[in-house]
Amino acid sequence: MKFVVEIYQETSKFPKEEIFGITSQMRRSAISISSNIAEGSGRQTDKEFIQFLYYSLGSKEELDTQLIIAKQLNYITQNSFDRLSPQLETIGKLLNGLIKYLKTSNKTINQKKQTS
Repeated sequence: MKFVVEIYQETSKFPKEEIFGITSQMRRSAISISSNIAEGSGRQTDKEFIQFLYYSLGSKEELDTQLIIAKQLNYITQNSFDRLSPQLETIGKLLNGLIKYLKTSNKTINQKKQTS
């Protein structure tokens, strides 16, 4: 959630006319990453959790694109981009790792059930 706060802080510097444009989109994408992880973790099955993790990955990709656009519009500095972009990549790697782990552990459980 620290990352969400950083996105809010960064977008607070955007032009006021962007409040309903890229500012809003970036904030929603950032919040969506965390929110989908939270919602998925409360689901009944790993399969449902994995689906919400994929939603989080989609939001991560949206935010990645929005960061690039914000940089091209000079709404964020190169330093800010260089700080935020690697954090977002790390979030993506962590999500992919969790998805892989859940899929693997789910296969192991299903294999054990089949051999019993």
